[in-house]
This record gives sequence, C-alpha cells and structure tokens, in this order.
Amino acid sequence: MKGTVRKTLGLMIGLAALGAAVETSAHHGFGRFDRANDAIISGTITDIDFVNPHAYLYFDQVTASGEVIEMRCEMRAATLMRRSGWTREMFATGAKVTIYGFMHREDPGSCYVEDITIGDTISLNRNDQIELPKVDTSNRPYRLPNGQVNLNGDWAQEQYVVARPPSGAMIGLVPASMKPGIEAGTIDPAEVPNSGWGPRPVTLTTRGQQEADAFVQWSVEDNPRLRCRPTSIIFDWVFDGPVNRIAQEDDRIIIDYGLYSFQRVIRMDMDAHPANITPSYSGHSIGHWEGDTLVVDTVGFEPGVMATPVRHSGQLRIVERYNLDPETFLLKREFVATDPVYWEGEYKGDDVVMLSSVPFEAHACDELTFEFGGKKPN
Repeated sequence: MKGTVRKTLGLMIGLAALGAAVETSAHHGFGRFDRANDAIISGTITDIDFVNPHAYLYFDQVTASGEVIEMRCEMRAATLMRRSGWTREMFATGAKVTIYGFMHREDPGSCYVEDITIGDTISLNRNDQIELPKVDTSNRPYRLPNGQVNLNGDWAQEQYVVARPPSGAMIGLVPASMKPGIEAGTIDPAEVPNSGWGPRPVTLTTRGQQEADAFVQWSVEDNPRLRCRPTSIIFDWVFDGPVNRIAQEDDRIIIDYGLYSFQRVIRMDMDAHPANITPSYSGHSIGHWEGDTLVVDTVGFEPGVMATPVRHSGQLRIVERYNLDPETFLLKREFVATDPVYWEGEYKGDDVVMLSSVPFEAHACDELTFEFGGKKPN
C-alpha cells in the first residue's frame, strides 16, 4: 500500500509540474510512455548517462523467477538536475534503487522516473530541489575596468518548484521564492512569471497556424530537441533551467548555452550585419551599449522552431535588451522578434536570470528516448 500511495502522489506531482501545455508532455517523451501503466521497479544501479535533454539511469531488475532485466529509465536534463542540486555521484554503481514511474509503451526495459529511492538515504521526486548555497555578490564589481556593465559569469533562472495553493488546484512550477506565498494563498498564481513552458506570446499568420496545428511534438522530424538540436536563442536561454555562461571580450561577447552546449557570438565591433550571412540556428548577432543596456540585434537564421509548435522562417529578426540590476545582480532580458512569414505583429517577452551557484558545464546530448529503440548504444 505504501508504494501505491507514493506512486499516486508522484503522479499528482508530475502532472502538476507538467501542466496543461502540450509541449511539456511531449518534451518529456510521454508520446512513448504510458501514464496508465505505472509501475514500481527495484534493482541495482549499473550506470547513468548524465546527458541532455534527458538523463538515463541504468539498473538490473531481478524478477521473482530470477530473470535479470536490464532497465533504462528517463530522468530530467543533466543541466537541470545539476541546477537542482542533483549530482552524478548520487547514482553509485551497485546501489539499490527503486523507481516509481511509468512504463514505455513498446519497450518493457524502459520507464519514466517520477520518484526515486536510492539505498536508505535518498528519496526524491523528480522535481525536488536540493538546497544549494547562494552566490555571494558582496565583492562582485558592477562594472568592468572599461566602464561597461559586468555581465561575465554563469547565469540561470531561479529554480522552479512544485507548489499547490490552498484551493488544491494544480498550477505547475513556480519560482522557489514564491512557493511559500502560493501555498499560503498570499500570492495569486496568476502572478507567477513564465518559466519557459507557458503560452507562446504571438499571433500566427494563416500559414503559421496551419503548420503549428500540424506540428507533432514527439516527432524527430518536427521537434529539433529530439534531434539534439537547439530550439532558438530565445527559448533555450531559460527552458529547463540551464546554466549559461557569458564572457565579455574587447570586441565580442560570447554566450555558451547550457542545455545543448552551443555557442553564440555577439560582435561588438560592427555597426551593421554583413551582406552575405550563412544561415544558422543562432544567427548573426551584433551588439552595442545604450547607457548600461546591452542591445543585441540578430538576423541570418535558418528556418526552424522558435518555441514548439511555433515555427520561424529565414526572415526572423530578434532584438534583445539586457539590463543588470546593480543591487540584486539580477539580469533581465527583454526581447522583440518579428517574422512576417509565420507571425502577425511581434513575438515579445522577458525573463530574469541570476548568478548560478552551479557552474556552467558542457553536457553531451543524446536523446535515447527516440533513438536506438530506447536502449543505450554500444
């Protein structure tokens, strides 16, 4: 009975975190996992792939008849797990593990983790946050020696956690700092800022709507994330809580995105884009300072996906404005994007990141849920 109760709780928490957005369920591979086929599976850990966009835990399950089944169970992205205080070392080879989760629709050796117990000391839901030390900014200079605002460092969005208001309604993930107020009923859930999972702030053209309606979230052909490709410079900045790195140089600013480990260069020594740009998913970026605001203009994109299921064409243009608060050292980004092929008007939004207590680290991407028949390649 204890396992059944815990599994039911895990299901409730998982659904709260997922919310109603279609892209959420697809991102976590629910096209391949059966939420009606929940299971409690125990075994001995043999390995872990600490990769993006999902990490995978391997363990040997021994059945009542003595048969050994090699299991592979999907977890969250490695970058998000690290940001939440989880480490590779938690999953020691030889340790006993119990998984509460969902089984794969086709592969009896694969599952989706909702809750996990390792040995006698670790028992966590997939969305649990392990407390990390806060970054000390007391000696951090606001400006560089050249007078520019100091944007150097590793940045991440505030951790989003599961919260349930007094009404009991499932509202999804909220910033950790807002959880007490949400659960006490003193903060209106409508005040929760977009974590990256929310509605897309754009009106689509007829073509844009048609292609969005035809978009299949769990299709490798449609969804770049399932091919281990970045989505967009807007979406990947905060989606899934990555740690991103900014490095300022004399004539350029380099941004390393943590989720798919891709790099973007902002040229600070150019007043205009070159005539011939080789299209790419990160585009061609030029920047300048307007007072203490970094303004970045980017064009030269290859056709792709802004944020599933919203597509963009090669005519996409994005203008970003970065502002660093000198008191809190919170970095706010505002963006305005246009694409006359797929959108009417502008695609606008903003987000806020903070200095991360977990350093940037490049992670390999290996979307095994959709490749290799769900098994680890040799």
